[in-house]
Parts: sequence; C-alpha cells; structure tokens
Amino acid sequence: MVRLKHRYLLVNILYPELEKSQSKSNVPDIVVFNQPTSASLTNQALLRGLRAEISSLFGDYGSGAVSESLTVKYLSPATSTFILRVARAHYRIVWAALSLMSSVPIQDGKKCVFRVVRVSGTIRKAEEEAIRRARELILKAQREAEDKGESALQGIFGGQIEEGSSKDILMVDRSDSEGDNDTDEG
Repeated sequence: MVRLKHRYLLVNILYPELEKSQSKSNVPDIVVFNQPTSASLTNQALLRGLRAEISSLFGDYGSGAVSESLTVKYLSPATSTFILRVARAHYRIVWAALSLMSSVPIQDGKKCVFRVVRVSGTIRKAEEEAIRRARELILKAQREAEDKGESALQGIFGGQIEEGSSKDILMVDRSDSEGDNDTDEG
C-alpha cells in the first residue's frame, strides 16, 4: 500500500503598505506589517482565491495537480497566519501562486504579501514554527516600543513632555557618604 505524502506550508500575510492613519501613530512598524487580517477571510475564501490564482498561472495542469490535495489546516486571522496541506510533488505550484497573489482573496481585500515561512513534512513542525514566530513577533514589538521610549508612552497616554522640563536626579549611596565621614575623623 502506498502512503500519500504531503507538505505543509506555513504562510504569513504581511501588509507592507501603510495607511495614512497608521503612518502617524506610534504603533511599532512590525505590528503594522503583521496586523490582523479581516475576519471575513475564511478557509473557503482562501482556497477559492488560491485555486483561481493557480488556474490563471498554470492553467488546467496546475488546477488538476493540486485539486485533490490542497486544504487549509489552520487559519488565524488574528496573527495573519495559515497552514496549507498539499501533495509533496506539487507544493512548488502552490508556493509560486502564493508569491504572486497581491491581495487578500475577499471582497475589497487589502493589498498584501503572502510569505511562505516554512515548508514541513509534518503539521507538528509547522505548528511549532508558527508558535515560535508569534512569540518572536511579540518580543520584537515590545523591543521596538521600548526603543521609542517616552514617545511611545506619549502616544499611549496622550501627554506631552517639554524638552527643557526634565530634571536631573542625583543618587547617592548612603554607605559611600558615611565612609567619607569616617576617614575625616581618624
């Protein structure tokens, strides 16, 4: 008996074009690029758009090659991530179609880039990579917010700090000052 072998593609949806309202905000750029996808993106809508792209690029051959094996195993609009399962022999066709798709396959979909992050032989490894990348994204966003420092806090809390109003604070260790007094006496 022959076992059918599949590949799992972990894909991120990126939004490189900044909207005018988002370009002025203090939201870190990494969060803007990896923003959540519309909740109207479903497994069926994604498959329909992907199959249409494969048909336009590869014709009947491409459509027939992936028709039986192409499925969406995981879709998270919150993280703009999904996992596709496709036959091992034809995963490059799906990858090419994803690379050439230019918008989310829904009505009035935003311009985006589909980035294949990992190709794996098991869904477990694809899921682990998705979790690792989500953690990494959170840490990068926190670091970027910390690098902005007070400007990020001003954006959150709405306060303005004048440049000349900052005060210098001198901190002295009490044990150091007491040690100086002891040497003067003796």
